[in-house]
Amino acid sequence: MTDSLLQIQGLKVGVEGKEILHGIHLTIRPGETHVLMGPNGAGKSTLGFALMGSPRHEVTEGSVLFGGRQITHETADKRARQGLFLSFQNPLEVPGLTLGSFIRSALEQRRGVRIGIWEFKKELKRVMDLLQMEESYADRDLNVGFSGGEKKKAEILQLLMLKPRLAILDETDSGLDVDAVRTVSRGVEEFVKDKTRALLIITHSTRILEALSVDRTHVMVDGRIVKTGDASLVKEINDHGFEAYMPGSL
Repeated sequence: MTDSLLQIQGLKVGVEGKEILHGIHLTIRPGETHVLMGPNGAGKSTLGFALMGSPRHEVTEGSVLFGGRQITHETADKRARQGLFLSFQNPLEVPGLTLGSFIRSALEQRRGVRIGIWEFKKELKRVMDLLQMEESYADRDLNVGFSGGEKKKAEILQLLMLKPRLAILDETDSGLDVDAVRTVSRGVEEFVKDKTRALLIITHSTRILEALSVDRTHVMVDGRIVKTGDASLVKEINDHGFEAYMPGSL
């Protein structure tokens, strides 16, 4: 459909010659929040990496359209400039590059223009205040010495500064305490206020979903989406787990 932001059609993805995803179909429209759930090893993170253009994840069949544009074989940097964003389960540490410098450079790449330092610092402070982050974090090397919660906050900071059209959050609430989940959730809520954007949350937990309005829930098992439903499917999984969707039970 022409109003689709993301269209995945028959996507098959392999890593080092082994097929991980076996024909994924998924459509996300502006303003929607989708949840992708499934047991460990189901292929959820593989889908995120493939959508972002990871060279390690080879698309062997199918297509990905973003904003009506074919991006199946485009590089990650081109996808990012078009408005795709992926958070990682384990964000990398980058010594010698401060968090603030990284965000400013990424923002300039996204907009295609230079950004004045004072304009940037004003917006950065606003978002850091929202996330209850000390301004000193902007001057620290990217993720170096950050706790797990600080790394996730830094990613949500990047999300709110870059304002992508589609954000893919991969296990963003993994390993976080209650206070950190609450802070991260606040940032995600802020992001989805703009209904021109969309959100895909990859998770096997549901803590981060409590404050969000979920439009569609997808269950992935062994590299296939085996069920799609509305927000009630999240509660069903909470109550009964994934056992009903495992091979031999379907």
